[in-house]
Formats: sequence, C-alpha cells, structure tokens
Amino acid sequence: MNSFIDDRFDLTLECIRLFYAGQQSPLYDTLKRYKDFFDLFKNFKGFIDFFLLNDLVDDNENIKFYLPFDNFKTRPSFADIEEYLTYKKGVMNFIKARNQRIDNHANQQTT
Repeated sequence: MNSFIDDRFDLTLECIRLFYAGQQSPLYDTLKRYKDFFDLFKNFKGFIDFFLLNDLVDDNENIKFYLPFDNFKTRPSFADIEEYLTYKKGVMNFIKARNQRIDNHANQQTT
C-alpha cells in the first residue's frame, strides 16, 4: 500500500490514468511492472470501458475525485467527520452507479 493512495480507488484510478499518459504517480513503478496487462486495453478509455468504471470519470476522462485532489502532495486523510461523510457519499454513489451499469451490461449480453 502506498501512503499517498491508501485505500482510495479514485486515487488509484488517477495513477492508472497517469500511467497511460506516461506520467509519474505514486504507483507508476508498480504499474509499469504490469505494463503487458495494461497494454491489453490499449488506452485509459479502453481500461475504463472494460471494467465499467465510467461513473468515476467525466467526459474528458478526468477522475471524479471523492474529495478535493492535490496531485498527491499530501497523504489522503479526513480533516473531520464532515469530510469523511462526503467521501463516503461519493463512494456509495459510485458503487450504486457502477452496479447499475453492470446490471445494464449483463442484460444487454443476454438479449
């Protein structure tokens, strides 16, 4: 685990986005070890589309962070309960949206 990512999926996805763009991130060296895997998806959009992560990116393929993002300058932590609740709400909204996307995708595959 990287202390600038912790268990934040939005931050992990930003590292993957940066990897596809050839830019450094706290996970760059780790992701580079798995380059062959990431090459299977051709680009970040291919990765997002394959894993149905579209609800965590905007139309320009920028990450919709759960909390304000400072480009990995500080460790992700919660300043107070309000910030934690904001984070939790963002995670829950993403999970619900992705579950619906998965359900829609599965239903399209069976018809």
